[in-house]
Amino acid sequence: MTEPRGQMKSSNAKSSTIMELQSASFDPDVPSSGQSNFRRVSRTEDSSPYPIPGLAADILHMRVKEGSKIRNLLRFATARMQGEGKDSNGTLLTQVVFTGSGRGVTKTITCVEILKRKVGGLHQVSKLYYKTVKEVWESQQPGAPGITMHRTVPAICILLSKDPLDPQETGYQSPQTLRVPTEDTERGRALIRPAHCSFSQQGAKRFCLDDLSAGSPLPSP
Repeated sequence: MTEPRGQMKSSNAKSSTIMELQSASFDPDVPSSGQSNFRRVSRTEDSSPYPIPGLAADILHMRVKEGSKIRNLLRFATARMQGEGKDSNGTLLTQVVFTGSGRGVTKTITCVEILKRKVGGLHQVSKLYYKTVKEVWESQQPGAPGITMHRTVPAICILLSKDPLDPQETGYQSPQTLRVPTEDTERGRALIRPAHCSFSQQGAKRFCLDDLSAGSPLPSP
């Protein structure tokens, strides 16, 4: 049965939006005609403000690019968020913002998810938006003019904070909590475990090959 269209849209609103951004970020980065005749010499992004309101001017900003090393980004951000960094007032850092655009969107989300597991109890606000990118392409043919392109690319801005954030803010996510096994869970595991151990591997093979082929009933537990 096909799931109602409205229900699919409401249940997968966030994931579909991120997937759209990721798919859009894979648009060709080269001129559509004569691709092999051009080489990109510069790429600059507009200095648009953070889409998250109320951020401090000196907040720790992790700018994630397509060629950034996740290991280096996380090593720096983790050290600063675990007590080795202070802001301009001398107080310990409690917030960090990750931004990425184009092909860096996926890598930005990866950095955030890993940091949330390294530094527990972080509140999160995510904003999706678009940025204007200016690219200058140089022709490989002598004397041929270059090309300047202005493109609109998807971008993401994610704030992680040790301090509580406004839960009514669009894109807010509460801190992740670890799932601790309960007494009922352990009791269920104890009941399931003997069923898996009742037959040896060799006995199970004989049962499958001999007994089932002869049409014999399954043994009672």
